[in-house]
Formats: sequence, C-alpha cells, structure tokens
Amino acid sequence: MTYADFFYEIKGKFMGADVSDIQEHLAYQFNIEDEEAGGAFYVEVKDGVLYVEPYEYYDRDAMFICKPSVLEKIAAGEMDPVWAFTTQKLKVEGNIDKALKLNEIIQRKKKELKKEAKEAKKEEKEKKKADKK
Repeated sequence: MTYADFFYEIKGKFMGADVSDIQEHLAYQFNIEDEEAGGAFYVEVKDGVLYVEPYEYYDRDAMFICKPSVLEKIAAGEMDPVWAFTTQKLKVEGNIDKALKLNEIIQRKKKELKKEAKEAKKEEKEKKKADKK
C-alpha cells in the first residue's frame, strides 16, 4: 500500500464525523512509520469543521507516531488510542489533554456509522415488507 492509498483510506474513516459543536481549535499531525505507506498528514478541527490533509502541521497541538495498522484500527474504532499509547503501539508528543480529544472524534464517527447501519437495516426491512404485499 502506498502513502497516497493509506492516506485516502484513513481520510475516509475520519471524514463525516460531526464536529460542529467542537468550537476549540484542535490540530494533530500523524507520522506513519512504514517503508511503503509512511509519511505525515494532519487532522484539524477549526470552527466546527473537520479537515484531513496530506501535509505536515507545524503549529500542532499533538503529534501521533505509529505504524499504519495501528492507525487503521484506531480510526475504525477497533483499538482504543489510550490502550495503544499505554502498550507503546502509539507514541504521542505534545498536549495530552488535546490529544485525548481525538478519541472523542473517533467515537462520534463510530456512533454515526452505527446509526447509518441501523437506518439501512430498517429501510431494508421495510422494503422487504413492501415487496411481500
């Protein structure tokens, strides 16, 4: 997997999270350690809008350093970032309080995905019911 492939996969996992009620500025840089997919990108919450871009962010609140597989699991909500940090799978530099807010963004996205899946399931049931008539 190339850096570009990895970046767009991760961007897709972050985008769509409702951060409209987060009014503080949050800026995170991710340094991915991998020969093929390695590189840097940032996630920023500014004025209630989420941005994910393939650049370094020098005025960041925190920087996360990890392997691609770790970030994939964290972004998908399959691995707790605090656990990843505690087990040294994820390194964090900078403002720890702001770094912890990343988990809030991930949990919001996870909750939205569950809601969408539930709605899709409900629509599918209704369609099957209508098809039987």
